[in-house]
Amino acid sequence: MKVTRLRFEHHGASDALGIGESEPRLSWTGTGTHRHQDAYEIEIRDRHGAGRTHLVHSTESVLVPWPGAPLSARERREVRVRLWTDGNAQPGPWSDFHPVEAGLLTPEDWTGTAVSPGSDDPAADDPRPAHLLRTEFELTGPVASARLYSTALGVHEIEINGSRTDDDVLAPGWTSYRDRLRYRTHDVTHLVHPGTNAIGAHLADGWYRGRLAFNGGIRDIYGDRTALLAQLEVRYADGTTATFGTGPNWRSASGPVTATCLLVGETHDARLERAGWSEPGFDDADWHGVREIALDAGVLTAPTGPPVRRIEERAPVDSRRRPDGTVLLDFGQNLVGRLRIRVRGEAGHTVTLRHAEILENGELCTRPLRGATATDHYTLRGATDGEQWEPRFTYHGFRYAELSGWPGEFDPTDVTAVVLHTDLERTGWFECSDSALNRLHENVVWSMRGNFLDIPTDCPQRDERLGWTGDIQVFAPTAAYLHDCAGMLSSWLCDLSADTARDAGRVTPIFSPQIPVIVPFPVPEGNQPMAGWGDAAVIVPWTLFQRYGDLDILRRQYDDMRNWVETVHEAAGPEHLWTGEFQFGDWLDPTAPPDAAWQSSTPDALVATAYFAHSTTLVAETAELLGRTEDSAYFRSLADDIRKAFVQAFVTAPGQLTADTQTAHALALQFDLLPDGQHRAASADRLARLVADAGHVISTGFLGTPLVCDALSANGHLDTAYQLLLQRRPPSWLYQVEMGATTTWERWDSLLPDGSVNPGEMTSFNHYALGAVADWIHRTVGGIAPAEPGYRALVIRPRPGGGITWARAAHRTPYGRVEVHWRQEDDGHLVVEVRIPPATTAILDLPGAETLHLGPGHHVHRT
Repeated sequence: MKVTRLRFEHHGASDALGIGESEPRLSWTGTGTHRHQDAYEIEIRDRHGAGRTHLVHSTESVLVPWPGAPLSARERREVRVRLWTDGNAQPGPWSDFHPVEAGLLTPEDWTGTAVSPGSDDPAADDPRPAHLLRTEFELTGPVASARLYSTALGVHEIEINGSRTDDDVLAPGWTSYRDRLRYRTHDVTHLVHPGTNAIGAHLADGWYRGRLAFNGGIRDIYGDRTALLAQLEVRYADGTTATFGTGPNWRSASGPVTATCLLVGETHDARLERAGWSEPGFDDADWHGVREIALDAGVLTAPTGPPVRRIEERAPVDSRRRPDGTVLLDFGQNLVGRLRIRVRGEAGHTVTLRHAEILENGELCTRPLRGATATDHYTLRGATDGEQWEPRFTYHGFRYAELSGWPGEFDPTDVTAVVLHTDLERTGWFECSDSALNRLHENVVWSMRGNFLDIPTDCPQRDERLGWTGDIQVFAPTAAYLHDCAGMLSSWLCDLSADTARDAGRVTPIFSPQIPVIVPFPVPEGNQPMAGWGDAAVIVPWTLFQRYGDLDILRRQYDDMRNWVETVHEAAGPEHLWTGEFQFGDWLDPTAPPDAAWQSSTPDALVATAYFAHSTTLVAETAELLGRTEDSAYFRSLADDIRKAFVQAFVTAPGQLTADTQTAHALALQFDLLPDGQHRAASADRLARLVADAGHVISTGFLGTPLVCDALSANGHLDTAYQLLLQRRPPSWLYQVEMGATTTWERWDSLLPDGSVNPGEMTSFNHYALGAVADWIHRTVGGIAPAEPGYRALVIRPRPGGGITWARAAHRTPYGRVEVHWRQEDDGHLVVEVRIPPATTAILDLPGAETLHLGPGHHVHRT
């Protein structure tokens, strides 16, 4: 076997530059047919070619310890690996060398000072303009390498000698800025040269001081001045070095972006563009000076995941010009990003771009956007050969766009939708014989893409866009199948920890990064534990461990996990029942009133106590894995007490709960809260009856939805689970598909059967929470699930049903790609083809057949 895919920590192959880990763990997969790894040898060489090898007799190939000396700041090394497999005396071939380079690892590595535009009046303008900053510097000889380390209080883009330094979008993203501010590292060797060079930056509000959250948002949450911190380090061919950083010698000026805001949109006046402003020799005599801003270098941190980038471009699938001259565009897909236009016209003419997810009565329906106007304006400079423009510092959630003021004839090829999201590697796929189910799965993928824009948000279009903890708690298993999100979610968990620490480690917030906004729900003032939302502190790390096998995530998050359970323990009191406080509960239960999403048919106390028991159990298991035996025993005992309290308070007889709802029974079954097998079987039977009596439509909200199909299929009611999944009447998953959805909705009926938009204030058409059912689809229809953390062992357990005649699923595990393809033949036999990746084992569990143990390779079985 030859190793072809070598990774450092959870960084992608192209993102191992400027990492923050001095001893990055290694993972690899490769080509070949070996079944078992016996040993590995790692060679690490420095930039001078001097290397050392490290031979380790081990079967591990995921997150193995760094064998060499720790990386120092800025240090670059190259790594290659070869393997001994299947008892062979000779190793396989060496892999290619893969580079890894540390970033700036300590506050002392930063020498520059952050600078703010000298002309920037914090009280002026709303939305505010973007600014330009620049300086020039001299290089005295040939350059061997150059690195740019940069971040901002705000969002920024940097150019050197007139060219972009990177393809990041909205950098450095959104973190809990007071505690964590990410910087990124870029190789700019190809952009600099001996002699005079220039560096320039665009700088705008972004999340740092732009409008965020509800009712049109509030601004200046983190500060009232934007700032740039950049450090360019050059190593000359003779080995000497030079550093050029932001400081008092920089200059600032206004630019063509006269107003920009994430919620409102962007206004660009091309007549104000400054040609050559980021090139040497530009006359900046009329520019302003800059203000130096105090920035604690101790909060600077290297990223653990990839940045937001332009991922895809989509042309309109339909366009029409109306009598009033406006142009309505349909891109055929609800997406997140912005428009790029090519236009020709007179100087001073303005084109306006409006965005919406849905049409109502043939017009853009902007009511669900609330205070997010999502409108861009471009004023032409009058170039005779035409001009091209794309907003720089905003994004929108939309399928439809309206252009007004378009000069001359309109050509649909002059407008492109640019899709933006965190550049996560796709790792999971599914398709089957049911085209509607395929569309549902594709909708889930698109909702994840749109809402994984630097942080996992609830929705990408209206005036909210927050990192709600409850949403990612239920969706994390689906997310980890579809994309490699370990690095991104690890970073988000660090923000969650920082936000929790600000409350003395007591209460996990309902969204992170946490900001001081008033939510439009009857939540008491101040932080309050919220069941299902705060439980993200426990469940998301646990999910990442199960899917990626990274025990360090549990180790790092353990204090937060434990503190959350202790906080709930205090709230529940000696009776171990979590009652008496406002809860979001089974949010958006379809029986809830349009403007009271928390009024679930399942009582809050039952939901909250069930989550209390579940998280306590997971903390006990985590403590055991980490060798904390006393903690493990304590939390196991507590979990037992909570289960007993749950039974006493909410279980009246086998199959009977005080709340006779789909969510109540699903929670009791999936969180293992029932006292014995008789109760479990009776509760499953009752759940199946509730689903059938409802006509096989869904009756669950955010917390019950991820559990209900599992609760049915794991307890003898697979057919009922399929009937629920494949139902097309509202409320149901496929009702959304029938109504033309291309992403999953926030509400089961965001669009009503008559084509009108739900009157509720919260009516998003791009919300991934209800798409959490895809995890069940992957495991039950597709048949792929981990049997051990990180998929070191797999369970291949497809359970055909619902009239589906074939299905294909694939997932790139940390050990390699697993594939399952099953089909029902005309004679009633089931044929299953499986590919198991190297260094793993699998249990093949097919209906009515003997369980088989499989090794790596291709297998075909017929029952």
